Amino acid sequence: MTSSTSTAATAQAHGRFIRGSASKVRRVLDQIRGRTYRDALIMLEFMPYRSTGPITKVLRSAVANAENNLGLDPANLVISSASADMGPSMKRYRPRAQGRAFQIKKQTCHISIAVAVQTDS
Repeated sequence: MTSSTSTAATAQAHGRFIRGSASKVRRVLDQIRGRTYRDALIMLEFMPYRSTGPITKVLRSAVANAENNLGLDPANLVISSASADMGPSMKRYRPRAQGRAFQIKKQTCHISIAVAVQTDS
């Protein structure tokens, strides 16, 4: 691995093929990046966006990975990186006038969240 971060233990989790556009998910991820795990959960609970459900699920998975695989305490974890990339689009068709078909693209995205131990600098 070529990582430019410090040697701190990092745990990751990925949510793949999540229904919703990557830009709408990024809007929420930008709000929680750099926050502690506890603060992020509180923020996600009270945000009015549909994408907070899958993001919460991936965040809890990342913290569970840190707790079970690396033996880290969830109280000391910070969201070190959070990103959303575009996934494949499901293509559906809607009938239009005079026998034409109109294509509808239902977007998906891949959510990646990494948590690390909080460093006091």
